[in-house]
Amino acid sequence: MSTPAPEAGGCALRLWDAVVDGDEDGATEVVLGALAGGLDAEAVLLDVVGAVQRRVGAEWAANRLTVAQEHAATAINERVVSTLAVTVRRPPVHRGRITVACVDGEWHALPARLLAEVLKLRGFRVDYLGAQVPAPHLITHLHSTGPDAVALSGSLATRLPTAHATITACQAAGVPVVVGGAAFGPDGRYARLLRADVWAPDARAAADRLASDPPSRPRGGYQPIDHLPHLGDQEYTMVSRTSGQLVKAVHTGLERQVPAMRSYTDLQRQHTAEDLAHIVDYLATALYTDDDTLFTGFLTWTASILGARGVPARHLLPALALLVTELHDFPRARRILGAARDELSRTLDPGPAA
Repeated sequence: MSTPAPEAGGCALRLWDAVVDGDEDGATEVVLGALAGGLDAEAVLLDVVGAVQRRVGAEWAANRLTVAQEHAATAINERVVSTLAVTVRRPPVHRGRITVACVDGEWHALPARLLAEVLKLRGFRVDYLGAQVPAPHLITHLHSTGPDAVALSGSLATRLPTAHATITACQAAGVPVVVGGAAFGPDGRYARLLRADVWAPDARAAADRLASDPPSRPRGGYQPIDHLPHLGDQEYTMVSRTSGQLVKAVHTGLERQVPAMRSYTDLQRQHTAEDLAHIVDYLATALYTDDDTLFTGFLTWTASILGARGVPARHLLPALALLVTELHDFPRARRILGAARDELSRTLDPGPAA
């Protein structure tokens, strides 16, 4: 009598317990036990390891996991995937060749790794290039290997301008581009804006599309990258080039307006400067895409992260006001900042900043 296949949800719970405890051996036993029990390898990758990794991110955001715990859990999941990859017998290669890579500047490589392993299970030949792949090196690889498609992963929206250049370069090399990850929006809006050939909401959908209806090679090669007419006002360029000055000016202004900051430790000042740098980076990306919701979504997410860590999120409001003052000659930037300020004011509890 065969052993019934265990439920992916139950396996995910056991894997979660193991990775949170830092128990790599226990984590490996969970996934190998799931395979032995009849759960197919693709489900183990996506519905067990993938589900646990998403929970790791959510628990970090809620301040229930430290950065160190998040890194340790991710490292265990990566090694578990490696163990699974050498354990499972893959079918012979009977489909095309796919290059899987992360956008330059993108360090969250596990989603791309999961896709690479799923594609191998589907019979593809896969070149997995890992995290933070500079576009020139990616293009050199494409010229030397001639894949049927590139699968490009990105979780950070601030890398969208770089992703745009990479997508265009791949297409100019005659290779279609499939993109996925949180950076491209929950509905793929930024994939369409940047003219990727295909957007996939998750690894299973990407593998399904590549298996059933692979994108055609671009005809005519080069696509112009200047199809975003709003970039002609140079606001994105100017904000990007002066980001360091903007952070310094806003930090100085906040110290004048928020008395509590005057007693901050050096570490608290460093964290404040880092938060301000992220805000400016997301503002620049919103200018690149001309999408107010990209910046507003980031600000409301930041407010929730700060709140979970006991930091007064209302300090974001004077920071936005200071940016408006600094960018008084930038109408699109003022519009985006105003929309974020209005949304943040609605979501925060009333009362003065602490």
